[in-house]
Amino acid sequence: MVNNKADNYMYESIINIQEHGHKDVNPRPKWHDGTPAHTLSVNGVMHSYNIAEGEFPLTNLRRVVFKKAIGEILWIYRDASNDLNDLSEKYGIKWWDDWDCGDRTIGECYGKTVSNYDIMRNCLEGIAKDPYGRRHITNLWQYEDFNKPHGLKPCCYQCQYLVHDEYIDMIMYQRSSDWLTAGNVNQIQYVAQLMMVAKHLGYKPGMFYHVIANQQIYDRHMDQADIMVSRYLDIEYAEEQNIFKPVPKLIFEPKEGTDYWSYSVDDFRVEDYEPIEPQLKFEVAV
Repeated sequence: MVNNKADNYMYESIINIQEHGHKDVNPRPKWHDGTPAHTLSVNGVMHSYNIAEGEFPLTNLRRVVFKKAIGEILWIYRDASNDLNDLSEKYGIKWWDDWDCGDRTIGECYGKTVSNYDIMRNCLEGIAKDPYGRRHITNLWQYEDFNKPHGLKPCCYQCQYLVHDEYIDMIMYQRSSDWLTAGNVNQIQYVAQLMMVAKHLGYKPGMFYHVIANQQIYDRHMDQADIMVSRYLDIEYAEEQNIFKPVPKLIFEPKEGTDYWSYSVDDFRVEDYEPIEPQLKFEVAV
């Protein structure tokens, strides 16, 4: 094992999928050339990070573009938007364009669901009124919305917030995780969400738990998986020689007060992040 928990989880998950993964049959996603996008996957995975103790899901095995990751979470939960033009202009993100419903939106899902049910305001007010309650849940899996035009059904579909003492924990539930591309991206953006909720309510971020129903690697990403395994072994060897990479940290320092609705991407920065280059490229299955 190496010094960075995120690297250990990344490596262990890749090896577990390579050795024990099952191949899907008749997959829904396809590559852009029309070929079925098969995966190897495993079920029932859980990762945990003690944010209060400085553990963060930033892997060194590939660069995580953390500001875009946080921009996406703001677009979904704070902006409560499904507008792809807003996503591009405000946050420089274009990776949702493949799920355009034809009107420059992703339809009735994600941010539109947040807006339809005023999910974040209800959640924040609920925690403020009853901190030790066990019903502080945000859920994007709304069947009524799916009856209307929508893009990709939510992958990270539910969060639960639990208060103890001066801390607030989050459990994030994910139905499907494309582990090499979005794995640590999803984790760091929901840690950012936990930090924003905690600051708004006057708590400190505590534990972040990530429950993954199905964790997969696509067939056209297996070469990148092997590269990441090799990179991990290089780090492990270096640390055996007492050459340690620093453990990266996500820092949240809001500039416009502690109101959830005022936060921005620029309120976040990372320290001691030294991911291995060059960045890996991944074809996207749609």
